[in-house]
Amino acid sequence: MGSTPPKLQGLPEVFPVFPLGGALLLPRGRLPLNIFEPRYLAMTEDALANGRMFGMIQPDTNQPRGATGPGLYRIGCLGRLSSFSESDDGRYLITLTGVIRFAVAEELGVVRGYRRVRAELADFAADLVPPSAAMVNREALLAALRSYFQRRGFEANWDAITQMDDDMLVTTICMVCPFETAEKQALLEAPGLAGRAEALLALLMMDSHDTQNGRKRAS
Repeated sequence: MGSTPPKLQGLPEVFPVFPLGGALLLPRGRLPLNIFEPRYLAMTEDALANGRMFGMIQPDTNQPRGATGPGLYRIGCLGRLSSFSESDDGRYLITLTGVIRFAVAEELGVVRGYRRVRAELADFAADLVPPSAAMVNREALLAALRSYFQRRGFEANWDAITQMDDDMLVTTICMVCPFETAEKQALLEAPGLAGRAEALLALLMMDSHDTQNGRKRAS
């Protein structure tokens, strides 16, 4: 994406979407994807030829299934293909870097098997500029994360984690932790970095509370 933030006016309003539950893309986050279904291979090829962009969005089980597939949440995140390689068996191994959140205005017709939307971006223009500062309680967040990883048996490079700035710290934790689909959607829709950090801390603390009370949370 380079060092210069993209301009809102230069972003597409119509683009493909990849509906994938549990896969969270946030602005400036990096999401690795293993593309193997024919329709998403076609989507990736078309994105490479037309601006290198498509949106990630989660299916919403509370919405009725439509002609094009499962109902979708209204809010997703537009990303740009920042790395691409092809495996010997024809899969595409890509990294999608988050650019800006979007709201689905309408779903359009399917092209080559993949879904497309017309999106509204203006309400999320602030996503295009990295926050200069935020009220993030790093100490509490890192303590809750250590406890969460210990309970789950996860390994982590704590030196790298503690050296991240607030934006990348919150973004990375939100994307990698195996929260439920609705919880990931709440993180995506949180208002700004400070709001997202508060929601993330609440989820980590909730997991600790549930574990202490003998209730295993789904992941």
